[in-house]
Amino acid sequence: MNTTYNPNEEEILLLEEEVKPGNQLILFNDDVNTFDWVIESLIKVCNHELLQAEQCSLVIHYAGKCAVKEGGLRELKPMCEALQDRGLSAVIE
Repeated sequence: MNTTYNPNEEEILLLEEEVKPGNQLILFNDDVNTFDWVIESLIKVCNHELLQAEQCSLVIHYAGKCAVKEGGLRELKPMCEALQDRGLSAVIE
């Protein structure tokens, strides 16, 4: 077992975590925002097509949440912040 500290190893792990495509942008249901607002937000922020945004909004409504986008943190973080700025409840998992 190698117990020697290697800062390069830590940088590599952080970099891999940053660019790996396994992250999901999750949007949660709430009692405030309308279907139209959620659909418009998904189209503008996440580049969804109308049908995709409508389907996601229904999943969010009935299941309580939906993974609306997958990708790396660099791609998802600005989208998550933009959805939050629009009053939506979004996180990256």
